[in-house]
Amino acid sequence: MLSRDSVGFERKIEHRLFLLSVWTKGIAGLLETIGGFLFLFIPQSGLNALVIFLTAPEMAEDPTDRLATLLRHIVQELGADTKFFASSYLIVHGLIKVFLVAGLLGGRLWSYAVSLWFLAAFIAYQTYRFLFTHSLWLIALNILDLIVAFLIWREYQARKKLSPSAAK
Repeated sequence: MLSRDSVGFERKIEHRLFLLSVWTKGIAGLLETIGGFLFLFIPQSGLNALVIFLTAPEMAEDPTDRLATLLRHIVQELGADTKFFASSYLIVHGLIKVFLVAGLLGGRLWSYAVSLWFLAAFIAYQTYRFLFTHSLWLIALNILDLIVAFLIWREYQARKKLSPSAAK
């Protein structure tokens, strides 16, 4: 049987993990938003120059490097519609994260449920994409998102206990 002190200690650790995961999501959302705007407004020639600059050391070491070659090819073949879609996706996805993180850090009860719904949608989409790509990165993202969802749910439960009238 757990003592009251150990439950309090576990709750503190859980709360700190919640804060860490939410702040991490918030910073990622901010970076996504900034990156989306940069991607939208940097001309194609600027993107090409940036990718060449970033991949030049690797290409000098190994001219057949798969990742560097792939990045160069992707940027050279990037169409205006694809660029617009990718930048729009990053901007919208990032702004949603920032908005929800602000609600979570502000203790707004509505933001817990909305965050869980968005995480569930992203997890479903990542699972769908995994069926086609078999990317282990998507599985890793799903695991991280499931952990964040668990922490948000636990924090929501703790908030409801502190303020039962506000949870209605």
